[in-house]
Amino acid sequence: MQLVTPGIGLIFWMLVSFSLVLFVLGKYAWGPIMKGIHQREDTIEKALEAANDAKKEMLQLKAGNEQLLRDAKDERDALMRDARKVKESILEEARVKANEEAARIMETARENIQFEKMAAINDLKNQIASISIEIAEKLIGKELENKKQQEQLTEKLLKEVKIN
Repeated sequence: MQLVTPGIGLIFWMLVSFSLVLFVLGKYAWGPIMKGIHQREDTIEKALEAANDAKKEMLQLKAGNEQLLRDAKDERDALMRDARKVKESILEEARVKANEEAARIMETARENIQFEKMAAINDLKNQIASISIEIAEKLIGKELENKKQQEQLTEKLLKEVKIN
């Protein structure tokens, strides 16, 4: 039973050694330990503040990015509208130029047809005149075999020439 009930001397020396350990720890260890704990608390608090600041900054950046995306989409839409307008104006201009060119080609073709028609008419007139002269020569050749008929025809032609 002696193990269960401590003696007074043992209690005294345990109290002295515990007080000494407590004094040494209080003088030399508690200060640095507490200082380390406070530094650790400060570091953790600063890290939490930095994390909160980073979170706020990320939210601001996210909002800024969303605004940039909206602006970029608006700008893209504006560029697409402008591109469509330019495309339509280029197509309209090309259509107008094509119509003008077609009209010019048609006018040139009409003029060429008119010139060809006039040339064909002149050629036809020349051929008719040439054939008429040949026929006239043959007729006159047959009719003028007689001297008297020749004189009468000459007089008649002279009268007609003076009238015209």
